Amino acid sequence: MSKKTESQLKEQEIAQRTAPTGDVIYQAIYDEGEHELKRSSSALAMSGMAAGLSMGFSLIAEALLRTHLPETGWTPLVTKMGYSIGFLIVILGRQQLFTKNTLTVILPLLKCCDLESLGNVARLWTVVLFANLAGAWLVAWVLSHTSLFDRDVHVAFSAIASLSIQPGFGTTLIRGVLAGWLVALMIWLLPFAEAARIWVILILGYLVGLAGLPHIVAGSVESFYLIWTGQLSWPHYLTGYLAPTLIGNVIGGVAVVAVGVHAEFMVATSGDAP
Repeated sequence: MSKKTESQLKEQEIAQRTAPTGDVIYQAIYDEGEHELKRSSSALAMSGMAAGLSMGFSLIAEALLRTHLPETGWTPLVTKMGYSIGFLIVILGRQQLFTKNTLTVILPLLKCCDLESLGNVARLWTVVLFANLAGAWLVAWVLSHTSLFDRDVHVAFSAIASLSIQPGFGTTLIRGVLAGWLVALMIWLLPFAEAARIWVILILGYLVGLAGLPHIVAGSVESFYLIWTGQLSWPHYLTGYLAPTLIGNVIGGVAVVAVGVHAEFMVATSGDAP
């Protein structure tokens, strides 16, 4: 084997063992955002509906764990592992989730900064959000109007959902910022994670659930279940949960992560410029 060939092999091995740089990750997420912005509204709606349905598995998994565990102080440490399941299905299945898009599609917007890009982002956000909520509404109807699960699981559904609507507007908004931040960071970390992608999703999703941080889609599944079963009114959901959670998730995903990541990348690239 020649020295040149041996050197090339060593360089390839080093590249394989080296984590991708920040600008590579930025470009990968930027390209994904551009791809999403080019998708038709119908395709976004179908994928968003699937994501809303899939997020129902967060409530299902957590309720099943809660049903089969004793009521003790450490029980939430185990049951909240189920909260990550919906995120795992949605992200690995590449379905359109609203908080996921607070990072990916904002990067192209921040780079272009024109009205056309802003309108396209608004179109995607609107379609995905309403499709997510429609899927959440449907899966909540199935859980509340069918005999898929026994009474004990339904009791767990109600108990879990009731906890999410207890905080006031301000508390829910602040917690929503943290939830949006963590979910957007999850998307940013995935390209770095490579083979550990599942663990990134499970750990950060677990943290969101354990801390009681509201997510606009996962929490809406819970709220819709309460609405379908007559335990929650529409005004309470709209003003006490939907509004503060939506505002908080957007602030967390856009202002804290997307803008911060974009600013860091622009500073780095300007510093490399001659």
